[in-house]
Amino acid sequence: MMQRPPPEDFSLKETRPHLGGGKVTGDKLTSTYDLVEQMQYLYVRVVKAKELPGKDLTGSCDPYVEVKLGNYKGTTRHFEKKSNPEWNQVFAFSKDRIQASFLEATVKDKDVVKDDLIGRVVFDLNEVPKRVPPDSPLAPQWYRLEDRKGEKVKGELMLAVWFGTQADEAFPEAWHSDAATVSGTDALANIRSKVYLSPKLWYLRVNVIEAQDLIPSDKGRYPEVYVKAIVGNQAQRTRVSQSRTINPMWNEDLMFVAAEPFEEPLILSVEDRVAPNKDEVLGRCAIPLQYLDRRFDHRPVNTKWYNLEKHIMVDGEKKEIKFASKIHMRICLEGGYHVLDESTHYSSDLRPTAKQLWKPNIGVLELGILNATGLMPMKAKDGRGTTDAYCVAKYGQKWIRTRTIIDSFTPRWNEQYTWEVFDPCTVVTVGVFDNCHLHGGEKNGGGKDSRVGKVRIRLSTLETDRVYTHSYPLLVLHPNGVKKMGEIHLAVRFTCSSLLNMMHMYSLPLLPKMHYIHPLTVSQLDNLRHQATQIVSMRLTRAEPPLRKEVVEYMLDVGSHMWSMRRSKANFFRIMGVLSGLIAVGKWFEQICNWKNPITTVLIHLLFIILVLYPELILPTIFLYLFLIGVWYYRWRPRHPPHMDTRLSHADSAHPDELDEEFDTFPTSRPSDIVRMRYDRLRSIAGRIQTVVGDLATQGERLQSLLSWRDPRATALFVLFCLIAAVVLYVTPFQVVALLVGIYVLRHPRFRYRLPSVPLNFFRRLPARTDCML
Repeated sequence: MMQRPPPEDFSLKETRPHLGGGKVTGDKLTSTYDLVEQMQYLYVRVVKAKELPGKDLTGSCDPYVEVKLGNYKGTTRHFEKKSNPEWNQVFAFSKDRIQASFLEATVKDKDVVKDDLIGRVVFDLNEVPKRVPPDSPLAPQWYRLEDRKGEKVKGELMLAVWFGTQADEAFPEAWHSDAATVSGTDALANIRSKVYLSPKLWYLRVNVIEAQDLIPSDKGRYPEVYVKAIVGNQAQRTRVSQSRTINPMWNEDLMFVAAEPFEEPLILSVEDRVAPNKDEVLGRCAIPLQYLDRRFDHRPVNTKWYNLEKHIMVDGEKKEIKFASKIHMRICLEGGYHVLDESTHYSSDLRPTAKQLWKPNIGVLELGILNATGLMPMKAKDGRGTTDAYCVAKYGQKWIRTRTIIDSFTPRWNEQYTWEVFDPCTVVTVGVFDNCHLHGGEKNGGGKDSRVGKVRIRLSTLETDRVYTHSYPLLVLHPNGVKKMGEIHLAVRFTCSSLLNMMHMYSLPLLPKMHYIHPLTVSQLDNLRHQATQIVSMRLTRAEPPLRKEVVEYMLDVGSHMWSMRRSKANFFRIMGVLSGLIAVGKWFEQICNWKNPITTVLIHLLFIILVLYPELILPTIFLYLFLIGVWYYRWRPRHPPHMDTRLSHADSAHPDELDEEFDTFPTSRPSDIVRMRYDRLRSIAGRIQTVVGDLATQGERLQSLLSWRDPRATALFVLFCLIAAVVLYVTPFQVVALLVGIYVLRHPRFRYRLPSVPLNFFRRLPARTDCML
């Protein structure tokens, strides 16, 4: 059954933007910024001034420069009492918005009442030169200041003025006319583009072996000793030792996530459970992580004995007791694992932690973030809706953040970024967010940056060296249903440096070999992934400007494992979609057996007889058939990258209550009657699953009972049948048996009965262990 196409509004659209200023050579483009549209800017670099005259009563001046172009005005910082100030600030005015023919750079003296004019320099825009990288930067020149009448006055200003594009080196640090409404150093830092790197993550393995010579306070009882280990916010404990002596043994592994630079030590405490809710510390030790052994393969590191320290309170002061208790451990930083900090299905990096184990890259991913259209208003300002949008893209350890475009529903970024690719079976994620930390947002408690939507692109679905330019719908699920928040326009190119290396990657395991030699349990991986995402979000939040926690968690799909009725339905129908091919083959074979089309059935008979007589043709026939299907489907191969599908996700048909449950907190914050209703619904679904699982168990137990003599008559019949079958198959050629079975299965409906077959009747009568169930 063909699925209906998604609504046009939610579909992917191919575009033809004017990339790289139109310098196209074949399928590749020639220029640094060849995957984005060129944006023209007027750049003004204000370097310094000299010999400025004093304007106030003290004979000194507090100078600053005001750069004015039409309605746009940018100012440098001012200096106290300085006649030779140095600013070295760059201003960028978007050429699209220029509504003047002259640029004015005015030097003013900061004053309490009114700022005094020292002098100015005026430029005719028709005379401004054009600069295109990789040309060297334009050398600034000294210009004599003039008054308003155009007469020369004392003082000179060093400036450089030129037209350029966003490829200019001055672009990232420049003050932008688009952001003229943003004031304050912190707010300006919040709108600039930035590249971030995830911290280098290690798995820390603590193998607690044994302790010796512990001194419990109550020597008359058997101690119940366990070890508690803490790294930063992570805490784990061993089980209570089975050997209840002062020399307990555990031989237990505890796993943690640690990030470079290592800030927190590993703190171990040996504790004795003296009562159900009372533990006594028998000794502690702190181990700095930077001095630990680093392991790159499965060979064990050396064990070490560590001294345990104990403190007691004497007269209100802590005093350390020196005593001979020790703990025996094997501790190492695991460099052979990849620390999973993303959802497994959307991993962007699969390399091990240790750089020595990295293989050379297989290619380069280039991403051009062009623009967005039709964005929804995300917040209210001055009584109207507004959006201050920026993009974040993540691939591997490198995160990028574009500049924020202030108050625009159709922002144009035109920024291009590059990543090294080490595995084609990885995903790049691009998210769009609304910046809520401008206009004093921090002081007002600052809201969280709102999600506008995200796009995922799997590199293995892209053809190499082809530029994909598409407009992706930004779809977000809200408690009241799926909503399109706008569209983002991206250009993507995956360039392969060695086709042979990339093809070889498909034969290698996805994860580093340590994951298979010493695998971690599912619960361990889930716990470690949670810890890794917390560490990454905490470290990126501390960057300047910060990449905020809500942004990092949305990009890393934190919380995607939570229960969702909608997602469960979608996964069930995905399974049915996979099985639909087998079901279709089964129906087709049933039609063959029932002679619906006699000519086809006769041809199948002939093919079957040929394959039985020449069994060496079976495998070549199967592989040739698969080859022909693959070649046939090549004509209809996907030409666009995959994108989020609302119908596949069941987002467009989800019941409001199911969505409300999906957005509920954990633990729940809903009223008890709603929780009771949802619990009962979950029980009914679980009841059906329980029945299906029980039926599967019953069929398996019936198979076991064939030889178990639970039903002596049935087992006797089966054993006798096996003996006769063994004799018959021994004396009869296999080809004759296969031919007879095949012709029997494909027999004409005239020789069929509507009743179930004898083997099926016999199997259904076999006993199962359902009788023993309570």
